[in-house]
Amino acid sequence: MSQKCMQCERELTFNEIGAHKKFINRGSRSFLCRICLAKKLDVPPELIDEKIEYFKLQGCTLFV
Repeated sequence: MSQKCMQCERELTFNEIGAHKKFINRGSRSFLCRICLAKKLDVPPELIDEKIEYFKLQGCTLFV
């Protein structure tokens, strides 16, 4: 079963779910897509992408 953004209903990727867990709450069961997450955190979506890449390089298992 695929996950959808709790705000805009967009299909979520594994990395979007990981980003929500990393930046909001690891125990979350509902998630925001990268666009809605960026709005919530008041940052550009590109920064979310940069952080995902950074944490991937660090070996964080929330991202592929």
